[in-house]
Amino acid sequence: MRPRYRRKLRLLRLPLEWFGVFLGLAFFVFLPRRALLAFCDFVSMIMYAFDRRGKGYAKENLAIMYGELPRDYRKIIRRSYRNMARTVGYAFWTCIRGKKRAAASGTMAEGCVKFLTENRPAVTVSGHIGCWEILSQLAFLQGHRMMSVAKSIGSKGMTRLLMAARRSIGQEIVPADGAFRLLMSGIKEGKSLGLLVDQAVDPRDGGVWVKFFSRPVPVSAAPAFFAAKSKTPIIIAWSRPLKDGRWRCEKIATYGWQDAKDIWKMTQRCMLDIERTVRRHPSCWVLNYRYFRKKIKNEDLAALERRCAEFR
Repeated sequence: MRPRYRRKLRLLRLPLEWFGVFLGLAFFVFLPRRALLAFCDFVSMIMYAFDRRGKGYAKENLAIMYGELPRDYRKIIRRSYRNMARTVGYAFWTCIRGKKRAAASGTMAEGCVKFLTENRPAVTVSGHIGCWEILSQLAFLQGHRMMSVAKSIGSKGMTRLLMAARRSIGQEIVPADGAFRLLMSGIKEGKSLGLLVDQAVDPRDGGVWVKFFSRPVPVSAAPAFFAAKSKTPIIIAWSRPLKDGRWRCEKIATYGWQDAKDIWKMTQRCMLDIERTVRRHPSCWVLNYRYFRKKIKNEDLAALERRCAEFR
């Protein structure tokens, strides 16, 4: 798509974005939790019906994960849309009475509680699986001063509004641009970090090439870097959806700061841990995202293959 057409689409999209934010802040926050989930489920059905491009990305991702499309791929994709809608709705819903609502909406498994009790600060790592918004909130309720990174979403005004909403529970949200110094200062002050690593990050912006579902992808090396520099342990976790509409934060793996001395190996471990969880729970993952859109150069691919051979 040509740049001028992209600009026109962004301009046309702005009113819809602001209407969505207004709806979230003026409507979602006053719904009871079950009503919120029901409304999000309704929205997810509309999204599934009309988002042809997103469903195409979802099918591509599932085919990469399993080598072919599973027979029940439509069911998996529908549930993925539902999980995403519930997570976004929950983010708006906790704009008011955030602590109380987070405590009522999620629990933390014993392994997570034990790790977070024994390790302050900590580098907490996850992907866009389950309700990623609640993970840092539950860690905050465990007594951790949390810092998370937020990328720009839509217009600058909408991004500022969403970031302000996400700060309501007490955690610190910093913009992705210029986040390095703020996060480094924060962890030195004893603040824990909440980082998501399953998005494409250009190597020019600090990404490193790793294997994810056997495909090369560039992802953030921030968890390994901050753990190594600050001598802080890492926990990889996710929030499992429960039948009653709540979530439970569960540990996937933990690592000492010494494991992060090799930045690439630690980053690869993080992605493999998330990969195993996604394989078991594909409908909990955001499937309509182009995780594998970045193309790797031949020399980078050769270097990655050598590293992977040594890693095994």
